[in-house]
Amino acid sequence: MTELTPENVQCYPRPPQLERVDLPLTIHFAGKEIARTDSGFRVLETHHAPTYYLPQAHFLPGCLRPAKGQSLCEWKGEARYFDIVLGTSEAAGAAWCYPTPTAPFAALRGHIAVYAEPMDACFVGDVQVTPQPGNFYGGWVTPNLIGTVKGAPGTNHW
Repeated sequence: MTELTPENVQCYPRPPQLERVDLPLTIHFAGKEIARTDSGFRVLETHHAPTYYLPQAHFLPGCLRPAKGQSLCEWKGEARYFDIVLGTSEAAGAAWCYPTPTAPFAALRGHIAVYAEPMDACFVGDVQVTPQPGNFYGGWVTPNLIGTVKGAPGTNHW
């Protein structure tokens, strides 16, 4: 059983910090495991649940389809989006990447983050995550997190 160390999201840094993840990361969608890795990263930022990134090569072939849209992160650069598709199931815009990340986040090149909400389940080790509140942020909330995780109504502009 995975033991996660308590972490206070209010003590996460700003600007955000990138770190390797020592635990397996797993994503399930439409009844199948679509991604698993032991070589992920996470981004830690004040008042955010960590955002986890898995190597694109560790996703089930064909489940990531480029989607319309882009956004800009002042820290990581320009994000591109993907739909997650498997058979007749589709989660529009459910994943994103930074094709040319800024220098401090260069290790994210070739890695994909996924919103937990439209997935069947996402795991850090054997701990199932819950989605970061709201419909903008893509962090994965685990039971070891302490403090207020941004994203719920009234917390978006801190």
